[in-house]
Amino acid sequence: MRTYVIRRLLVMIPTFVGISLVLFLMLNLAPGRPGATQQGTDLAADIRGERTQESYRIFREQFHLDKPVLFNTRFALDAGDVADAVRIVAGADSASAAERIRAQEQLEDFGYYAVPHLIQVVSEADAAGERRVRDVAAYLLRLNARRPLVDPFDPDPSPELKAGNRAIEAENARVRELRYALEDPEPRKREILSGWTTWYDERRADWEYDGLDRLRIFTLETRFAGYWRNLLRLDFGVSLVSREPVFTTLLHKLRYSLSLSVTSLLLAYLISIPLGIYSAVFKDTRSDRTLTLSLFMLYSLPSFFAATLLLFFFSSGSDTPALRIFPTGGWRSRDAMAMTSLQQIGDIAWHLVLPVLCLTYGSLAALSRYMRTGLLDVIRSDYVRTARSKGLSEWRVIGKHAVRNGLLPILTLLGGLLPAVLGGSVIIEYIFGIPGMGLWVVESIYQRDYNAIMAIQLFSTVLVLVGLLLTDLSYALVDPRIRYE
Repeated sequence: MRTYVIRRLLVMIPTFVGISLVLFLMLNLAPGRPGATQQGTDLAADIRGERTQESYRIFREQFHLDKPVLFNTRFALDAGDVADAVRIVAGADSASAAERIRAQEQLEDFGYYAVPHLIQVVSEADAAGERRVRDVAAYLLRLNARRPLVDPFDPDPSPELKAGNRAIEAENARVRELRYALEDPEPRKREILSGWTTWYDERRADWEYDGLDRLRIFTLETRFAGYWRNLLRLDFGVSLVSREPVFTTLLHKLRYSLSLSVTSLLLAYLISIPLGIYSAVFKDTRSDRTLTLSLFMLYSLPSFFAATLLLFFFSSGSDTPALRIFPTGGWRSRDAMAMTSLQQIGDIAWHLVLPVLCLTYGSLAALSRYMRTGLLDVIRSDYVRTARSKGLSEWRVIGKHAVRNGLLPILTLLGGLLPAVLGGSVIIEYIFGIPGMGLWVVESIYQRDYNAIMAIQLFSTVLVLVGLLLTDLSYALVDPRIRYE
């Protein structure tokens, strides 16, 4: 058994990495750019100093959105592509507004790798008298020549890291000074351009890549590599929307969904197993048919409709005073903080009665049918007939010999039900005003909060893998014929 568990845990590692890669690609290759509303679109206004893209640049660097998704080939950037994009942004070539914005985003994404080509564009445009192109290239130089800090959010940086980041900050301060406005006189512009030439000559070796440099850039300077570097430290990043740690928010939301989902899951199994046993023992009787009909009627009843009816008739907003039993929603009462610990637990449980009921009744039909089918197959087995021939009572034959093996079908469902514990129920949480995982998932998708979505999906992946392992191990507990040796 121990060898089997260790082997399965080792297999989970590449499985988890592969799933994380698929999820990461799906999220990052989807249309749209998160945070794009922070970006300025009038480049001339930016050059004049009326508006800056600094906050958007910091935002993109913080979340690695300025890097390629999986492979980075920017060390082999073509000078012609950079020159063409600069001309489009400068308006030297006829292009639509959308094409100019796309070219500007592309140039900003090129980052530090585009600096030699931007220096070349400045020189060639100045020689050709294309001062508008030259000025745009000089402006982009000020953006692209800045180097991002190394692990700027490290809570306990080493002395070497501090010294390195101080050097980067000093260099970036010098770069920020190499700027001019469109309205500045030509001598002032040429002074700044001369400063760029001096700065580039001092750092020309930064863009001379050998084989190891190219391999490092190709594999490690990407969004996926950056995300996994954080993930190995159990750092799921910061929300792109709230700027709060994703893991902290996940734990905060999880308690609401766990209270709902785990309670409803346990109730569903505790109720469905006896119902399935009863239906199997009294197969095709009137009581079996009545029970089956009742369960499938509940199954066909939409949970949002049932939740609305329960709130209308049995909450404190009911028109009938005698039926105002449960609260209209929420997690706890407003005065819960003034209660004792036991009173708070009772208050939360009272608020969860209706939502748990709505989450439970829909699964009773499926689980009881699985239990009934599994037990019917076992009842026909030879060893059950042998137990009857020994003179054992029918309930002892069913309870001791048949039920354990009949549990196999519903145990198989366990691996798929664990992720539902994380996701919760969006509709039920919304109707009853419970701020759980379900609502957070939907809001994160609408707001394109990559880090939040990745954390939720990776946590779901872990639950699926653990659920499958627990399902396999539970087989051995209920069926003595199954051994993992």
